[in-house]
Amino acid sequence: MWQAIAEHINSELDSDFEIESKAQLTGGSINLAWRVSGKGQQFFVKLNQREQAEQFETEVLSLHALQQAHCIRVPKVICAGQTIDKAFLVLEYMPFSGETVQGWQHLAQQLALLHKQHDQAMYGFDWDNSLGTTPQPNKWQANWSSFFSEQRLGWQLQLLLEQGFGFGKIDYLVEQCRQRLQHYQPLPSLLHGDLWRGNIGFVSDSPAVFDPACYYGDREADLAYTTLFGRFPEHFYKAYQELYPLDKAYTERKDLYNLYHVLNHAYLFRGAYLVQAQEMIKQLFS
Repeated sequence: MWQAIAEHINSELDSDFEIESKAQLTGGSINLAWRVSGKGQQFFVKLNQREQAEQFETEVLSLHALQQAHCIRVPKVICAGQTIDKAFLVLEYMPFSGETVQGWQHLAQQLALLHKQHDQAMYGFDWDNSLGTTPQPNKWQANWSSFFSEQRLGWQLQLLLEQGFGFGKIDYLVEQCRQRLQHYQPLPSLLHGDLWRGNIGFVSDSPAVFDPACYYGDREADLAYTTLFGRFPEHFYKAYQELYPLDKAYTERKDLYNLYHVLNHAYLFRGAYLVQAQEMIKQLFS
């Protein structure tokens, strides 16, 4: 397997790279992560079963979209492919260091600049992709309330129902969500889509983001998720607000947007997330 990965790297870079050492990295709950080294070069390698090859392919598309926006650093894509029994994604290796106030401020400023690029008139993405390993549909729609209620909330509720976890009548909940957002039509922004602490790193004071699940949507969805699992430092929000202030009604939509991620965690991991999802639905729609 590792020889095949080295050959893919060489083919892409037109080099003679050989893996001399490798170390498994911690932190991922879905993919295996490795650092491979040789001839003065290092690469980050993500591994999963062959069935997850499409997940890596769509991750590449999201990374390219963020890279082409020229706002936030993302790891350079080297190559993606398959061996006999594995799918892999090879990325630039980034030597992350500790967090700094300046690093978080830079991240906020760069995210605000990304969100300010309103070069898309509709909501969605040119490709469906994945949130974790969960399929994420991104069919283009002109109406934000329809897009979010159907392709985010309704989609996750249906996936959970197919696993035997029902949270009420899906049509009713989708309609309730639609009504909550029906008079709100934000400018579409390119979103990271999975923006939590685990998908952020700092090279000195320079931030980088990875593991994106991009689509064009309401920038508030990115900001909301930063508060769900380990809220970002306050100087991050202060710096973002100074450059691109949030609507005063953001707090009224934040939990609705985060419900999508809680439902996804319930789908992937079960347990307490199922209870959390039920409580959020009760609070939002009762």
